[in-house]
Amino acid sequence: MTTKTKTPRTIVRFDVSPEDAHLIADIAHRAFAMALRAKVRDTSLFGWQMDITAVHHNIAPLRLQALLAADDFNFSHDVFGIRRHLDREAGTLGGCFVPRCAESPL
Repeated sequence: MTTKTKTPRTIVRFDVSPEDAHLIADIAHRAFAMALRAKVRDTSLFGWQMDITAVHHNIAPLRLQALLAADDFNFSHDVFGIRRHLDREAGTLGGCFVPRCAESPL
């Protein structure tokens, strides 16, 4: 009998500075409103906050102020790309996706 070994789950941390938390909340509100206008299913304000925080704190630090100030095209590229490519179990971004507002390439 063989047993499958699971890849260990990455522990995702969500502790960010108060300043970052405020910017992430503003980004999440904008992303949530954009998703509602586009009739995206399975969207929640809390989900947006968690996804953006997870990427910012664990995978690729984001230039949060630049992301919040980005035009709709670049903003949607980053937030919807994060939503689509974030592997919540592994704590990684797949599909060779790199947010445009990442501090540095992955």
